Amino acid sequence: MTQQPFSRPGAIDLSALKQQRPAAPSGGAPAGAPGSNGGSTSAYSVAVDEANFQTVLEASMTAPVVLVFHSPSQSPESTQLASDVVTVADEYDGRFLAATIDVDAVPQIAQAMQIPQVPLMLVILDGRPATQPIPGAAPIDDIRALFNQLAQQLTAQGIAGRHQPNAFGAPAGEVSEDGEPELDPRYAPAQEALADGDIDRAVAEYQKLADANPADHEAVAGLAMAKVLQRTQGVDLNAARAAAAANPDDVDAQTMVADLDMLGGHVEDAFARLIELVRRTAGKDRDRVREHLLGLFGAVGNDDPRVLKGRQALASALF
Repeated sequence: MTQQPFSRPGAIDLSALKQQRPAAPSGGAPAGAPGSNGGSTSAYSVAVDEANFQTVLEASMTAPVVLVFHSPSQSPESTQLASDVVTVADEYDGRFLAATIDVDAVPQIAQAMQIPQVPLMLVILDGRPATQPIPGAAPIDDIRALFNQLAQQLTAQGIAGRHQPNAFGAPAGEVSEDGEPELDPRYAPAQEALADGDIDRAVAEYQKLADANPADHEAVAGLAMAKVLQRTQGVDLNAARAAAAANPDDVDAQTMVADLDMLGGHVEDAFARLIELVRRTAGKDRDRVREHLLGLFGAVGNDDPRVLKGRQALASALF
């Protein structure tokens, strides 16, 4: 599966399609039978039809919605993909809503959106696509890698909203008086700092969480990504790339471009750049590059397949 940068503006305007759909009954979460999501049940998934499509799009104003187009009759593997996306979305406790669309049952939605094939995924944010369409089936580990990349980019952009559970009413304490879902209180100060553009404060808040509980993987990853943002504040991308090209063994120049690659979603490029630099350096310079790379591994997540592959390549470069 191709890893795609997370872009808030989007490439296709769905507003016209959205206006064509009748509003679904109010109730806080998109209506739909959870059990029809490719055979899986989840607190953060919905089976899409014409009645609830508008509400699904509106849900993307709070946090991303991952549309999955599948066809039980045409492509059994597409229905497995839908089931796996539901499983992975549920692991993120509301950061994503998996919206499965059975094109056999509701072909008009696929036709209106000009979906060329199944399976196909599309990430929607603010009612608009936030990535290019992602075609083809994929193993669940690749889906987790994609979601992990998107979650890190959400954090980097200060997008902290979460969907309500799909049980038509969140448990007490999860919805504020104005009806908006509240942030996880553990991460709210750091996420609010990111939303305010106060990167130094976000680093400090994530540092508190990581110090208090080193096993809190979301806090550790958030801290690592916030540090990437901190290091790259005000940096000119073109100037940074020119400096790195002119000074291939300059640790500061190379690590800066690696950080910029991370922010752009080019995770494997960032890893490869620093692994090659490890091969070319020695002593304190090599230690600096290795430590920097380990920090980027932490930002992505130690269970991510790209990190596992990167760690193997690092070990080869070191020994």
